[in-house]
Amino acid sequence: MSLGLRIIENFERLPEKFVKNFEALATANIGDVMGRLRSMDYTIKSMNKLGVHLVGNAITIRVHPTDNVMVYKAIELAQPGDVLVIDAFGGHENALVGELICTYAKLKGISGIVNSTPIRDSLAIYNMDFPVFARGATPRGPLKEGSGEINTIISCGNVPVCPGDIIVGDDDGIVVIPKEDAEDVLKQTKLVIQKEQQIMKEMQDKGTWKNKMIDEILERKGLSNKN
Repeated sequence: MSLGLRIIENFERLPEKFVKNFEALATANIGDVMGRLRSMDYTIKSMNKLGVHLVGNAITIRVHPTDNVMVYKAIELAQPGDVLVIDAFGGHENALVGELICTYAKLKGISGIVNSTPIRDSLAIYNMDFPVFARGATPRGPLKEGSGEINTIISCGNVPVCPGDIIVGDDDGIVVIPKEDAEDVLKQTKLVIQKEQQIMKEMQDKGTWKNKMIDEILERKGLSNKN
């Protein structure tokens, strides 16, 4: 197939057992470990009830802003536990995902969908036990011409996404973990959580909290945070 109309069926996925390690981790902690550079744009938010959590290997889709044929094809190719990540070149006029696609994806065992456009059928998706992240909702549906790419490098929410990267989503939004860095990110995130838990404990025990980093910053600027 030619550039702009191609489907790559096989790519390296990280083992499901390893990916599941991220299920208990918050996107905020993961994002901190990656220098705040791998968190998607704040406009891509959960379309479900509060308490959603999404984890899985990315299967990437690049389409025109009004066309969702390749989304259906990607669902056919996806394996259980995959997350569909859709790049529609910043389009925000048409919904590429609705109740039918979400139901089909859920039946296939897909973990969820991250979509750079709006959705439609928002009430049904809100009540569905299937994580969907998108830029709001619109009644305007998609067209079906068929061009696009599956499992190439894309950009979604201003973050690059490669097939097989780990996608983690919660009520704060989406982070993308490059698959080659996933083991180190997991280790560092657990350390960050342990540190924050210790700070919370000290705060509760002492009824206050002294942030030494803030003191150091203010001192370098010739200010004082001692009062």
